[in-house]
Amino acid sequence: MFVTKQIESEHKDLIHDVSFDFYGKRMASCSSDQSVKVWDLGEDGEWKCTATWKTHSGSVFRVTWAHPEFGQVLATCSFDRQAAVWEESFGDVGREGVKSNWIKKSILVDSRTAVTDVKFAPKHLGLQLAICCSDGMVRIYECPDVMNISQWSLQHDIQTKFKCSCLSWNSSRMHPPMIAVGSDDNNPSGGGKCQVFEYNDSTRKWTKVETIVAVTDPVHDVAFAPNLGRSYHLLAIASKELKIISLTPLGRDSVIGNQSVVSRFEMKQVASFADHESPVWRVSWNVTGTVLSSSGDDGCVRLWKANYLGRWKGISILKGDASQTRQDRNFSANPSQNPAGAVRYIQQAPVHNASHLVRH
Repeated sequence: MFVTKQIESEHKDLIHDVSFDFYGKRMASCSSDQSVKVWDLGEDGEWKCTATWKTHSGSVFRVTWAHPEFGQVLATCSFDRQAAVWEESFGDVGREGVKSNWIKKSILVDSRTAVTDVKFAPKHLGLQLAICCSDGMVRIYECPDVMNISQWSLQHDIQTKFKCSCLSWNSSRMHPPMIAVGSDDNNPSGGGKCQVFEYNDSTRKWTKVETIVAVTDPVHDVAFAPNLGRSYHLLAIASKELKIISLTPLGRDSVIGNQSVVSRFEMKQVASFADHESPVWRVSWNVTGTVLSSSGDDGCVRLWKANYLGRWKGISILKGDASQTRQDRNFSANPSQNPAGAVRYIQQAPVHNASHLVRH
């Protein structure tokens, strides 16, 4: 079963993104009202807004948390062509408890068009930040001194040659750093709408290793599954349909002349689902990379899992009105919309240890 709570966010416009921190005890939301709100989970199980502030001069598309090893740090991106890094500092204790202040530590202004996504790198790669823009550029920044996050240096420019809408880091420690980039370009003749890039230590450059040609519809979200010992990578793609792609490393091509070493992969589509019967907007994995959640215009959150034969199927559906049903191939969901300015919080229950919850 599920336990659901509706939070009146008091955002004055469309909510674009909601992000949990590493422990699932804090939540950040961003909106077209140009603001970001931070929520803390209290001991009574209620979410309380502890900070709200205007971040940009345009719609805020994404918000993401850094690993707690680097402190309480947020990054945001916006239509105003900027990405910003924020750090928390605590103020005075008032009647409603401690109110935190978020200080703008750095602003990244290299983009000439809207910044559509921002993601921190996995912890083992250090404090790095990747952003993608609608002009087809992916930029990777690094903070050399984690004690001073106001200094960020541009390390890499990656030209994708398509309009970027989303990106995802591969968190695997056993493979070179990888980034998947999606495009929401509506032109069907533009080829595959998802590309995979890999960092090469010998050349110190990012190289495109795969273009997923099976995806020709606009891509709204991509997510690498956490890799806990797998010999292959799983990539979820939210598009007209939900697709799951496996990438199995086959080794590296030999060096010819001055050409760089490029990894080769066996790419396979392991699952494709049209159960949402509408565009899929967000995908997210659980911490072990075994359960995938997706949300679409049908007003439902759907959970997917593979059996012991590696065949993926739906295991549960949560409707927009908070009711639950078992996954059924013949099930037809009626679209349902949340009230304007509302955030719905979902967790699996019953549980005995709250730290083991999988949140979506």
